[in-house]
Amino acid sequence: MGLRVVILGRSEMLLNLIRGSMLANAQIIGIFRYERTKFFPLVLAIRDFFKSSPVLTFVKKHKIYDIPFKSANSDEFKKFLVKENIDVVLVGSWAEKINKEIIDIPVIGMINVHPSLLPEYRGPNPYLQTILHGETRSGVTFHLMNQKFDAGPILAQKEIEILSGDTGKELKNKTVFQARLLCANLLEKLEGGFVIPLEQDEKLASYYPNIAPEEMTLNFSKESSQELLNRIRAFHPWLRTYFQYGKNFFIVNPYQVEIVNKSGDTGKVIDKELLSLTVATKDGKALKLSKLKLYRFPLLTKLFIKNIKI
Repeated sequence: MGLRVVILGRSEMLLNLIRGSMLANAQIIGIFRYERTKFFPLVLAIRDFFKSSPVLTFVKKHKIYDIPFKSANSDEFKKFLVKENIDVVLVGSWAEKINKEIIDIPVIGMINVHPSLLPEYRGPNPYLQTILHGETRSGVTFHLMNQKFDAGPILAQKEIEILSGDTGKELKNKTVFQARLLCANLLEKLEGGFVIPLEQDEKLASYYPNIAPEEMTLNFSKESSQELLNRIRAFHPWLRTYFQYGKNFFIVNPYQVEIVNKSGDTGKVIDKELLSLTVATKDGKALKLSKLKLYRFPLLTKLFIKNIKI
C-alpha cells in the first residue's frame, strides 16, 4: 500500500488533491474540509444536506473519512494524526495558520500546495494577482510547511501558461488540474525517497494581500486599456468589476471586453450599441464593453445606454 495521507482544503483544489492521491495509490486516511472551521456543525450539516458540494459527493461515493473536527490546531486533530501514524498531510486552500506542533507530526511532513511559482506571488489569491499584474505564466508549487506562509522548501513545481483570454476562473481550473498530476507524481517519489527539498530564494519573493473593495471599480483615467482588461479578467469569478457613468453603475462581463484603437476624452463614451459601450482610456485607446448589465436594474440596461449622449 502507498503512503498514509490526510488532506486539508476546500473546493476544487481539495478535490484534485484527493484525485491525485488516489492516482498515486496513497491510503487516504481522511479529508478535512475547510468548511468545518467556518460553520457550526448543525449549520454545515444543513448546508451539506440541501446543497452537497462536489467534494462531499466524491468523498461519500468513495467512502473516505470526512474528519469532523473544528480546527487543524485542535487536540482532537493532533491525536488523530498521531494515532493513525500519518506519513503526509497535504494542505490546499486553507486560511487557518497551523501550529508548529501539528506541522511536525507527519512522518514525512506537512505539504502545502500553492497556486503560483514560489517564491513569487505568495499570498491568498495568486490566480487573481498574476493576471492583474499582466503575467504570461503562473504555476503550482508543493512545499514543506513551516511557520511562515508559503515560505517552506520546495518539493515540486509546474509552470502554467496564462493565455490572453484567461480569467481567474480559467487559470484556477488549469492550476488545480496540474496540482492533481503533480500530487500523484510527488507522492510516488516520496514513497521511494527520491525528493530533495529546495530552499526558496527570499530575494525573489513577492507577496500580495487580499484586494480592497474599491479595486472592483474601474477607473479609465488611472489605468491603460491593458491594465483595465487585466483587472476585469483577474477578478472573475470572485468579484464583479463595475464602472460608473453619470449616476449609473454598469457590471462588466469579463468575456465580452476588447481593446480597440479608438481615441477620445479619457473616461468618456465614444461609441455605443444595444448592450455595449466603448469608453476611452488614458493610453489613447478604448475598451469596448459588451453585454453590460445595469447594477440593480439589469432589465433597463438597453434604455439607459440608448439615452447616453456621445
